[in-house]
Amino acid sequence: MAILSPRAATAQDVDFAGQTVELVIPFSQGGGSDVWARFHAPLLARHLPGQPSIVVRNEPGSGGTRGSNAFAEDASADGLSLLGTSGSSLFAYLLGDFRVRYDFDDWSVLMASPTGGVVYVAGDLGVASWRDIAALQDHQLVFASQGITSLDLVPMLAFRVLGLDANYVFGYTGRHDGLEAMRLHEVNIDYQTTSAYLQNVAPMVAAGDAVPLFSWGIVDADGSVRRDPTFPDLPTLEELYEHLHGTQPSGPEYDAYRVFASAGFAAQKMLVLPGDTPPAIRETWLQAIRAARSDPEYIARAPAILGAYQSLVGDDAQHLAASVTRIDDATRRFVLEWLADEYSIRLTE
Repeated sequence: MAILSPRAATAQDVDFAGQTVELVIPFSQGGGSDVWARFHAPLLARHLPGQPSIVVRNEPGSGGTRGSNAFAEDASADGLSLLGTSGSSLFAYLLGDFRVRYDFDDWSVLMASPTGGVVYVAGDLGVASWRDIAALQDHQLVFASQGITSLDLVPMLAFRVLGLDANYVFGYTGRHDGLEAMRLHEVNIDYQTTSAYLQNVAPMVAAGDAVPLFSWGIVDADGSVRRDPTFPDLPTLEELYEHLHGTQPSGPEYDAYRVFASAGFAAQKMLVLPGDTPPAIRETWLQAIRAARSDPEYIARAPAILGAYQSLVGDDAQHLAASVTRIDDATRRFVLEWLADEYSIRLTE
């Protein structure tokens, strides 16, 4: 399928007219990654030369590794195959999960979208707001997880830091499944990333069926944590811990939480092409992304759907990806030993 001419090509030579672009999302429909992808797809199609169709293909399984592996093995370098990564696929990579057959260094990062997330509990637990967090220490909490190495590692560490009695049901294929489990009263604590929370959980909160506890917050350039601007009325974990204990959190559990919370949300969703994609095609996609971000529809709708965050594009996104795809040996060792000791889960062969 010829998109470029045989001569030295530039972005102006690229034309996707009549083509179909496949955007792989390695998670189930309805979750944050799916909402993010389906919001961006028509806007990107509008600004690509030839206005191709962009089809979102959900390929869930194994905490995001199944679809990511398939993309690494099969994706074409003609600009018609992209992957939307998430913290789940990143965590498996950072921890050396034996299921991972992809390498972030082999991918060309087009865009890195930070996001937030909110932990919330069922409305029938008897808490009216986050200020009642102490009352939850008398409850057995149940959380629907898509896997140890998924983005769910962040709440698992958070619940441990807070001293909550959380029990985990593994095997769900995406965060939307956790939302459905909450609606069916199968679980009583959950979190959703910002896009899914705004779309699906906020109405539950308004109806009294859910109570938000805290957000992951955002990390400034100096490493300090502050409240998420999308949820300015919700505390961070650090604030909630201080509300409970009168001091700031510390120790190996908190250190691990901070590393994975930062890695999982600062560049929580990345749009990538295969690393061997020709420069002209990569530049065409970058031009489309920048144009889409200036589109009046994007400006009008993005805050309500994605939250008050600013994506990075091009080299800035690639540099951010390079920083969050690294982990120090001590933190990796602590998490791996914790998972092995408490859950008999060994991720390395």
